[in-house]
Amino acid sequence: MYRSPLTLRRSLMLSATASLLMACAQVPDPVALTPGITPSAWPAVADAGLVDAEVEARITALMARMSLEEKVGQTIQADIASIQPEDLRRYPLGSVLAGGNSGPAGNDRAPKEAWLALAQAFYEVSTEARPGHTPIPVIFGVDAVHGHNNVFGATIFPHNIGLGAARNPDLIRRIGEATGRELAATGVDWTFAPTVAVARDDRWGRAYESYSEEPEVVAAYARAVVEGLQGPDGGDDGLQPGRTVSSVKHYLGDGGTQDGRDQGDTRVSESELVRIHNAGYPPAIAAGALTVMASFSSWNGEKATGHEGLLTGALKDRMGFDGFVVSDWNAHAQVAGCAPDSCARAFNAGIDMFMAPDTWRGLYDTTLAQARSGEISMARLDEAVRRILRVKFKAGLFDNPAPVDRAGAGDYSVLGSPDHRALAREAVRASLVLLKNDDGLLPLRPGARVLVAGDGADDIGKQSGGWTISWQGTDNTNADFPNGQSIWGGISETVQAGGGQAVLSADGSFSERPDVAIVVFGEDPYAEFQGDRPTLDFTPEGPLATLRRLKAAGIPVVSVFLSGRPLWVNPEINASDAFVAAWLPGSEGGGVADVLFRAPDGSIAHDFTGKLSFSWPRRANQYRLNASDPDYDPLFAFGFGRTYADRTDLGVLSEEAGVAAAAAASEIYYAAGRVPEPWAISLRDASGTAPVAAGASPSTALTVRAADASAQESGRLLNWSGAGEASFVVSGAPVDLSRQATGDMAVAMRLRVDTAPTGPVFLSAGCGTGCRGGVDIASLLGAGPEFRTVQVKLSCLRDAGADLIRTEEPVVLTTSGRLALVIEDIRLVSNTGSAVCPA
Repeated sequence: MYRSPLTLRRSLMLSATASLLMACAQVPDPVALTPGITPSAWPAVADAGLVDAEVEARITALMARMSLEEKVGQTIQADIASIQPEDLRRYPLGSVLAGGNSGPAGNDRAPKEAWLALAQAFYEVSTEARPGHTPIPVIFGVDAVHGHNNVFGATIFPHNIGLGAARNPDLIRRIGEATGRELAATGVDWTFAPTVAVARDDRWGRAYESYSEEPEVVAAYARAVVEGLQGPDGGDDGLQPGRTVSSVKHYLGDGGTQDGRDQGDTRVSESELVRIHNAGYPPAIAAGALTVMASFSSWNGEKATGHEGLLTGALKDRMGFDGFVVSDWNAHAQVAGCAPDSCARAFNAGIDMFMAPDTWRGLYDTTLAQARSGEISMARLDEAVRRILRVKFKAGLFDNPAPVDRAGAGDYSVLGSPDHRALAREAVRASLVLLKNDDGLLPLRPGARVLVAGDGADDIGKQSGGWTISWQGTDNTNADFPNGQSIWGGISETVQAGGGQAVLSADGSFSERPDVAIVVFGEDPYAEFQGDRPTLDFTPEGPLATLRRLKAAGIPVVSVFLSGRPLWVNPEINASDAFVAAWLPGSEGGGVADVLFRAPDGSIAHDFTGKLSFSWPRRANQYRLNASDPDYDPLFAFGFGRTYADRTDLGVLSEEAGVAAAAAASEIYYAAGRVPEPWAISLRDASGTAPVAAGASPSTALTVRAADASAQESGRLLNWSGAGEASFVVSGAPVDLSRQATGDMAVAMRLRVDTAPTGPVFLSAGCGTGCRGGVDIASLLGAGPEFRTVQVKLSCLRDAGADLIRTEEPVVLTTSGRLALVIEDIRLVSNTGSAVCPA
């Protein structure tokens, strides 16, 4: 059945008693509540059965026993890095999460047993019997976005962009089921997945979390993944053992922001917002999705997290979503008139649970005061609490035993199990897209002599991408994937079984001439913020040099390209005989070899079946390149993908990028002895400013020269004489770093202190005189013979007065005392927990 905005919930029609008990939860005509939207423009959605008369009666009875403090507590979620289980005795919070850089006891690589123990510890305190306490199980959430990717040893499936190329909803459903089993083994109740964003600008750093640029593909997958995670009857019957609560995200328009800017503004009409960006929500809601996560981003200038029309009018009233809405990581602080510890506007707009990872104490106290004063009405608070409790009942948290006693709990054999690895390998095969195969080079003979090159060949971390063990997915080694296999490992295994010889040489050098070379290269891991790009030009020079050197030697070359989006790689394609878009395949690199090579008997074991779910650019400036757009001119169109039956050669591609030579990422200020564009370094003192090439500030209070660090002259020795105040300044065109500060990013400096500071040393940022803010980092420097990395949160500089919205000088080091240090690297990084705000 379908329901209009005023249709009573199904269970209320079934039970007069429940109708009476639910009366307080009903809302008036949504037209009066929904500024900025037209309710009739949004689809009505089939009732998923989340509202059940028996459950609603249990909720009502439970709420009658709850204090105001307990009701407010249910609406707050804290990160495990900032809360201990015993804190729940003072603050009766409803949920905890483990963010991308949070692991048990601060360890991203904590043993699997620690996850279950932590879930048990929070559960025990939340449900213990004590005076004045209503036992309510806490719900524990993580970002399991391509498998249980936070947990050491879990199966890592391909990211969504690759799964979109597979065009196989049943495959997605089975991946959801496997992920649910691995979550259950560690006691986790809830995953912040699936992402149903429709990414329209490939510069967006989260494009790989999108199944496709086209809404039809996303809509086809949304129901399947929710059913895989929650079960086919998660709405009516609730979750069964081994299933997990899903969170459809990010509502709404996160894939359509201007210039592909993370947390930016989606400037589209309401009809386009509904047609394109809302496509995944109706099927997910119909499948019984229990939670929805609101987006950081804005729609036409208004933050979605505070948009009553979107959250209440469209999502809850018109589309009939009966679960609860959770905000993103401190996203409420970005809503106009709000702060990290106060946001009645977002709550009144329809946020039911605040994700307040490190601001939860202040937010709890403020929200409680707002409920007492009437700024947040009792009706709105009760509605939010009812929705949260409804999900907890549907998830079985009240009826199931403690985490350690639940079905599947502690069965760690499912983490990276043979069945799950086989499923992941199948997904890799299905996701590969063949873009070029001149002269029918592929499939290869397994009995050949094969050279395997490239920095991605034997790097499971690189092939897995962001949201893998840590938030950005950086600093992972193959040892971090005990149940995984690199692409090299799969090739070596296949070639050895076929009687051939495989040799690994990252730089492509060889002593014995190979029959063929396979070069694996692409993007390094990244996630939100750091993943945003200025252009689509693939800039590293090393892979192209390797390809051209092999090509010049007359060796047939196969390129396997690892990326979270289509990129302009025409020179690399020209230097290859065959070119495969492998996306971010995850921990089962053997799936690549399955398709590249023939079976030992010479037959084709696995053909290419993947089709582009994102259009491939002809030029590096084709940022918004979508099949449904006017003036569509791709190099490879949406839906393109060769098979072995296709014998057409590609021909030579233009190597005119359409953009100026691309610079390094704008959040790298100094690396490997160079200052990447668009940045410049200068030396400043009371007498003026001089370029770094001058070697000294105008009054010579600060001098600089090349110095050896991890490589020859990869650093710069900065020497302050103490003869007056002087500054080392990184400057460039104004950039907006406010979102990076909100995202808890930090300025990281790899340095060695040769002469300890004799006075304060200020790290500052801003837009020039009068809008700069800084902190004294002298206490962090010390002195010693070793290089180390010092990290300072961007938010520290913001709180000290730095204007980060128009940052012209992102890094300024200033002292009037003596100081000598060698700097090798300066960049923005995700906070791994070591970043601080100096006292």
